[in-house]
Amino acid sequence: MQTQITPQAPATGRSLEHPRREEIRLEDVLHALADPTRMRVVRTLAEEPGEVSCSVLDLPVSKSTTTHHCRVLREAGVIHQIYRGTAKMNALRREDLDALFPGLLDSVLGAAVLQDGRVGGDRG
Repeated sequence: MQTQITPQAPATGRSLEHPRREEIRLEDVLHALADPTRMRVVRTLAEEPGEVSCSVLDLPVSKSTTTHHCRVLREAGVIHQIYRGTAKMNALRREDLDALFPGLLDSVLGAAVLQDGRVGGDRG
């Protein structure tokens, strides 16, 4: 798994389970991306060059619901999460997704932008 990491505090002893690249399945990725809130997370991460803390994700849901959505994305192999100190950092697994499903991520992100223009903003 190759994820771009922005130099920050070192990872703590707490680790999170992530699927290996070869374990990522298309149907899990599509399911994770089908939710408007999770698409909002992915769109935010796609705009950032490195890691983003959970507190930066501006979602119209509770903290526990944000945690749930991030867990679904992580377990599907869409994002990588790591603890740095007390912060849980998130990064899009673009390299893995592009290697497994060429063009999928860019197509979905592009379609989301077009949908925003057509229906007036995201639903997340």
